[in-house]
Amino acid sequence: MTMANQVTYRDMDPSQALNAIINKRLQKLERYSSDIQHSRVVLETPHNHKHKGKSYRATVEIEVKGSPITISQDDPSIHIAVRDAFNVAERKLKSHAEQLHSRRTARRAENDISDDFDAMAS
Repeated sequence: MTMANQVTYRDMDPSQALNAIINKRLQKLERYSSDIQHSRVVLETPHNHKHKGKSYRATVEIEVKGSPITISQDDPSIHIAVRDAFNVAERKLKSHAEQLHSRRTARRAENDISDDFDAMAS
């Protein structure tokens, strides 16, 4: 299933290179879970403070069946912020998929035990 992707730039100019990197990373996330319904990436420059220098924020929002996943990363480089946000999103998506798999396995085992018990009772 192909998911709907949205990339939003706030207070910065859109970049074709960043769009290509983001689309590649989103396609990679699809390998870990087929339950992704929608994804949104927001790239922005938060408030500029005189003494802190320029900072960028990359926010990845993934709408998965059951619960949404939202990750934000700040860094002086937008590319590093995007990379770090997608690395965290990948780990969270993998753990979410593992939890779903363990729940399904537990349900199957529970059903098999109850079927065996019913067969012995008959």
